[in-house]
Amino acid sequence: MGQVSERFWAKLPDGSRDALVDGLSQSELQSVLLDVTRERAAKVTPARLLQRWQQDRFVRPSSIDPRELVKTQQLLWERLPETFDGVQLSPVTPLGTCSAIATINQNQVVSTIRGTEVASDPTNELAIEAAVRRRAGQDRVHLAACQRVIRAQPFDGPGMFAHFELFTLVSSARDTGSCRTELLIEHLRFWQDVLGDKAVLSFTAFKESALRDRIEDTVRPALEVAFTEDTERTKSENYYAGTALDIGRGSEGLGDGGFTTWTADLLGDAKERCLTSCISTERLTTIGV
Repeated sequence: MGQVSERFWAKLPDGSRDALVDGLSQSELQSVLLDVTRERAAKVTPARLLQRWQQDRFVRPSSIDPRELVKTQQLLWERLPETFDGVQLSPVTPLGTCSAIATINQNQVVSTIRGTEVASDPTNELAIEAAVRRRAGQDRVHLAACQRVIRAQPFDGPGMFAHFELFTLVSSARDTGSCRTELLIEHLRFWQDVLGDKAVLSFTAFKESALRDRIEDTVRPALEVAFTEDTERTKSENYYAGTALDIGRGSEGLGDGGFTTWTADLLGDAKERCLTSCISTERLTTIGV
């Protein structure tokens, strides 16, 4: 990707890169890019538009039946505990939302010319909202959102789309010595309630911690389904802070989660704890709730 972009930069006059990256204010850059976009849009023909609609993976409609998807959404919202506040997120979020707190490569995100990016992970957005509420004095924050997201990295396999829907939980509180297990229990109980006796819940401890030692004593007794340990997982080892979750139903993986440093980073307070978990509503709809 870097080599390709360097060839494009080489076509522009010397100094163009510095001027665009650092030489213009955000509003000036936005005005320039809006002019370019408007002029390019004026050249789009109906035939070209139809071709893009058929070929562009970012805009192709999902194959999921929206009537069935709504039923899944309704179930999830109905089962959500009252301690969680529902949040209707915007389809766009500030530029750098994923790369600044979750260290995701910006090339995996669809950036806009208005200093924003198309939503690609509601956990990041809810973490920012949780930090805002924590800073305002809320003792413990539990948030939930159902959002359609789009990701720029290619997905292989039939039925895989660049855009899909996630139902997400994010909780944040100051660590008092026990809040990590309390947050974890609240999330796991919700997924257990939604997925029933076929719920498959597991954790991976990437690092030794007090939380791992307390799972046996406090977390497992609070659940009605098994909470197993996956010692083989390496995925997202550098994404989650110590402990990650996997959420599934039967043999189907639905999503994951884990503890992060996001609210701690946003608030500049190492004592802040942030737990996220999410599933694909379309996968759940496909296998049946």
